[in-house]
Amino acid sequence: MSTPTTTPTTVGAPTTAAPAAGTTPAPASRFSAGLATTPGRLALATVVAVAACLLLAVTGFLAGNGQAAALQDAQRDAAQLVGTQELRNDLVSADATATNAFLVGGLEPTEARERYETSLSEAAEAVPALAATARGDGEADDLATVADSVQRYAGLVESARANNRQGFPVGAAYLDQASAALRDEVLPTLDRVAVSTSERVDADMGTVSLSQLLLLLVLLALVALAAVQLWLARRTHRVLNTGLAAASVALLVGGLVATAAVVGGNGVARSVASGPYAATVATSQALSLATDAKSMESFTLIKRGSGAEFEESYQASMDQATELLTTAEAADGAGSDPLTLLEEYDAAHGAIRELDDSSRWEEAVAAATATTDDSAGAAFAAFSDAAHADVEATSEDAVDRLGSAATTARIAAWVALVLGVAGAVAAAAGMNVRLKEYR
Repeated sequence: MSTPTTTPTTVGAPTTAAPAAGTTPAPASRFSAGLATTPGRLALATVVAVAACLLLAVTGFLAGNGQAAALQDAQRDAAQLVGTQELRNDLVSADATATNAFLVGGLEPTEARERYETSLSEAAEAVPALAATARGDGEADDLATVADSVQRYAGLVESARANNRQGFPVGAAYLDQASAALRDEVLPTLDRVAVSTSERVDADMGTVSLSQLLLLLVLLALVALAAVQLWLARRTHRVLNTGLAAASVALLVGGLVATAAVVGGNGVARSVASGPYAATVATSQALSLATDAKSMESFTLIKRGSGAEFEESYQASMDQATELLTTAEAADGAGSDPLTLLEEYDAAHGAIRELDDSSRWEEAVAAATATTDDSAGAAFAAFSDAAHADVEATSEDAVDRLGSAATTARIAAWVALVLGVAGAVAAAAGMNVRLKEYR
């Protein structure tokens, strides 16, 4: 009887199974095997170089275009805010003119009537224009409410005028109702719209700054392309590759253009926000407060001895207006004519108060309604004209600078895109020359 033989096995020895004939290696294995060869590494380097160029193209385009859009939004919203405040100023100016004319009694002066109608008509024309460009939630509805309230205000003023011309005391009651409607309904609504618009301007400025974060990807693209060139020079012992050199120049120029535009645009936005835009907002608000104070001066006299609360309101508004004009002077970096002129008007107001407090009411009314060169009315008119001129100049400066920066950023975006794509083509061509040497 024969005994079967067994082949001894070594305990712990590994067993290797040969791949079956006809099987395909796994993708990962093929990729690893490809990277083990110089052509495979050259192909990978080509992909990295092209991707770096396209990364700069896309990133530069997005950064420049995104910042341009944010700057244009800031430009539009800043103009909307100025328009809203100018509407408020027109309404307050109309009220101040109507109130001051009421002191004359009978038929008000033609000049005062024309100023009132001009201010009110400008306000009526501004409302639909602002509503058409409103972007915030509910702003268009708020402005529609303002339009209705302004019509109601105008009707009450006409009732006050009609009664005042006939010497009826009820005219003062209509004037009180008109002024109360303006201050309780219209002005708070406009202030709410102004706050909403101001918040959008701040958000727009923040978006302008965020565009700078994309520049980190631009730097990454430049580093990646430099790494590919360094590796290729060491691998092939050739310092210059024409295609990669052209791609490097394209990326460097595109990166510098995009960086300069985006960083410069952020600088413009910040300087505008703290300069002409801040001066515009502060001066416009000061003008509104001072004009409201002018109304309080007239109401104090209309009440004949019982208008202490209106004088207190006058002082509070003047203090705020003075503070705002000081802020505007600091932001604009120039001497503030409106501040000096407002102080001159305040001094004239003090003389009116002295007359009224010394029981010389008729003289006080005459001083308040006078239009001579040395009168309080002339002093206030000079302040108002100077403030309007400052608002127009600083707002135009802010809008122009934001618009110019937006145009520059948009041009830079296209430059980065074109140079990035051109760099990708040049890099692929340059690497292809080296790949051909192994075919």
